[in-house]
Amino acid sequence: MAQLFSIGEVLIDFIPHEKGVALKDVLSFEKNPGGAPANVAAAVSKYGQKSSVISKLGNDAFGDFLVEKLIQSGVNTDYILRTDEANTALAFVSLKNNGDRDFSFYRNPSADLLLEVDEVDENIFETGDYLHFCSVDLVESPMKHAHQKAIEVVKSKQGIISFDPNVRLPLWKDVQDCRKTILEFIPFAHIVKISDDELEFITGISDEKEALRSLFQGDIEVVIYTKGSKGASVLTRNSESYNRGFKVNVVDTTGAGDAFIGAFLSVLLKNKVSKSKLKTFVVEHANELLTFANACGALTTMKKGGISALPTLGEIESFLHAEHNEKN
Repeated sequence: MAQLFSIGEVLIDFIPHEKGVALKDVLSFEKNPGGAPANVAAAVSKYGQKSSVISKLGNDAFGDFLVEKLIQSGVNTDYILRTDEANTALAFVSLKNNGDRDFSFYRNPSADLLLEVDEVDENIFETGDYLHFCSVDLVESPMKHAHQKAIEVVKSKQGIISFDPNVRLPLWKDVQDCRKTILEFIPFAHIVKISDDELEFITGISDEKEALRSLFQGDIEVVIYTKGSKGASVLTRNSESYNRGFKVNVVDTTGAGDAFIGAFLSVLLKNKVSKSKLKTFVVEHANELLTFANACGALTTMKKGGISALPTLGEIESFLHAEHNEKN
């Protein structure tokens, strides 16, 4: 049975107790497990599928905390290595009144960036496994090359590659390096998820439809375009489906996009979707995929944090049932 491997950063998100306060003025924070790849793995596990994280953490209390939380979330942590060479990454967040965020990252470098190519064991991957990654750990480092190896191995085993650029410009010395690296990795993926506030930056194209079309290069078969509370679309080269999304009381948008793509991938895994059947399944089940993913993302914004805010399957089903009754 195929599983999801998420490769990249695992970190602590320090979420402020106050909203609408600049980061320099925040008085107290709440510690939450995070890192986009870890959030996605936790979502996949929470929705009944098998997931593992490939990363490296410091030999410190924060690393212990993250491993413990991932295990509690049902994520396999056997491929998370530990090191004394660097500390576990930290991210301090300030929340605007609408739940949007500003970040300040502590990693120069952090332990995750030190994962070496030869520390990625190609024997852990089975035929048809999925690999998910983001751009935060694609800065020039050993970890970038570890990503390249994992992608090559999963592709050689007819697996599915999923990429969420998840742009975090403060982590890049040069904005154009960020854009160039994302464009370098997009053609390696079969699925790319991109948000409305990233599309023009990444593609350099202001026209939305033209920008989305430009993403179909290399091995890309499916583009997922998210627009926050305005819903999401899923596109193939010859089709497009839209789901309007859900209005909720937003507390914190941290991890909402990760919850969305984690939910989306969990449905593919649940239905044993192989690379050869990916496009056909997505076209035929677009509404089901987007409805579940949008609900998961929306409910995640109603609590603070990423992993700790993920709704249960029961909560998603109750929410969708209530939404259906309200519409009718």
